Amino acid sequence: MKRIESRQNALVKHWLKLITNKKDRDKSGEFLVEGFHLVEEALKTPGTVLHLIVRDDVELPPQFQEAAVQQIEIPTAIAKELSETEHSQGIFAHCRQPQYEEDLFNDWKKLLFIDAVQDPGNVGTMIRTADAAGIDAVIIGHGSADLYNPKTIRSAQGSNFHLPVVKGSLEDWVKRAKTNAIPVLGTGLHEAKDFQAIQTSTSFALLVGNEGSGVSQELLKEADEVVKIPILGQAESLNVAVATGILLYAYAVSGNR
Repeated sequence: MKRIESRQNALVKHWLKLITNKKDRDKSGEFLVEGFHLVEEALKTPGTVLHLIVRDDVELPPQFQEAAVQQIEIPTAIAKELSETEHSQGIFAHCRQPQYEEDLFNDWKKLLFIDAVQDPGNVGTMIRTADAAGIDAVIIGHGSADLYNPKTIRSAQGSNFHLPVVKGSLEDWVKRAKTNAIPVLGTGLHEAKDFQAIQTSTSFALLVGNEGSGVSQELLKEADEVVKIPILGQAESLNVAVATGILLYAYAVSGNR
């Protein structure tokens, strides 16, 4: 196992930039994950992990020791700088961002479109929920929290390794869905139907929007239906991640009947 002692080491500097700087994540096509669970999920996808980074007092499980990736030991001081959690488990993975071939897109029938959702915890939770609901892919539009922000990654709990998550233009993706006869269901309040009144087939694209302003009007105009979840109590609204979970399960289940 290789050991790095210095904070001035080029790799350590690179890892720190991946944590703090979106531009560096985008330019390098790399990101960092922390903790046994996320590292294990990353290792399950061949070619994803570039370096397995472990604090010098942490014992690796046998399956981690056998992984065909370079293992690097670091002292506690460097581990503290890399950690984004209060009680770090002292294990990290330096990962490569996945790339998806265009020909895969036509196989996706159940989609989640995320429009300008800015809280990384919400975006990560929505990815995790989409994974649990059997959605084929998640498309993150402009203005949303970065997929590879450490908080997004932690909230997704490894689901970003389970299903494709793509950053792109939602205008283009809405057009693609409609061209492929996939109904686009936007979320909103104006002239919206109760979500339970809409039945889906084996394909749909759910379009959800910003925590405060919702889906942009330009996108909502292109939706085949606009749906809402009725508020039965006195709360003004639902959290966007909670609402997304309700809708994804409702439509995924009805499409599987």
